[in-house]
Amino acid sequence: MQQYLQNKKGLVEGVFDQVYNKYDLMNDFMSLGIHRFWKKSLINIMKPSPNRKLIDVASGTGDIGKLFLNSTNQMSEVTCVDPNKGMINQSKQKLSNYKNIKWINAAAEKLPLQDNEFDYYTISFGLRNTKNLDKALSEAYRVLKPGGRFLCLEFSKIQNSNLDFVYKNYSKIIPHIGQFIVGDKKPYEYLVKSIEEFINQEELIDLMKKHNFTKCNYRNFSGGIVSIHSGWKI
Repeated sequence: MQQYLQNKKGLVEGVFDQVYNKYDLMNDFMSLGIHRFWKKSLINIMKPSPNRKLIDVASGTGDIGKLFLNSTNQMSEVTCVDPNKGMINQSKQKLSNYKNIKWINAAAEKLPLQDNEFDYYTISFGLRNTKNLDKALSEAYRVLKPGGRFLCLEFSKIQNSNLDFVYKNYSKIIPHIGQFIVGDKKPYEYLVKSIEEFINQEELIDLMKKHNFTKCNYRNFSGGIVSIHSGWKI
């Protein structure tokens, strides 16, 4: 599978260098706030237990880590991994009152962590931005403990043609919102294009199975605008 957009040298890094300080604000504008419901849904599907370890890759400003810690009364551990230093700094500020959390500046394709270390692996709106899906999924499998669970929240393919028409027309507005909020529309032109180019729900299931995940399934949200994929390391 060719991932031209993801492999274009420096493109993803440049995008997030430009938007990290307005990342949460733009997410609220672009999704009309619904991204918060999607992220809570991921945690609800996970049903985390206390005294567990989560690795959240492409962690952004730390939304998933925060929800995870809140859901376990801060009786668990979170490792936030993101390739963008600016995003990590935003996350540290946002979660400064939380304990049991650490940050690593690294890419999903090369995690500087031991094998069989985590109970849960999450990646939200980050998988499509990896340079190599196979390496990212291989690393996810490697760092999970046997019995650990992989969960991916990502933009997907809409099932309803009418909704798809509305969404595609709305997507044309997003770069202009970016111009207004961030001062540059180019990062959001990339982000819209990356959603269009990403694989569909069933293709991601096949790729997860290729990398030895079992009991793989997905659930669509908002008509397939996003989906949450789940798989287990046995």
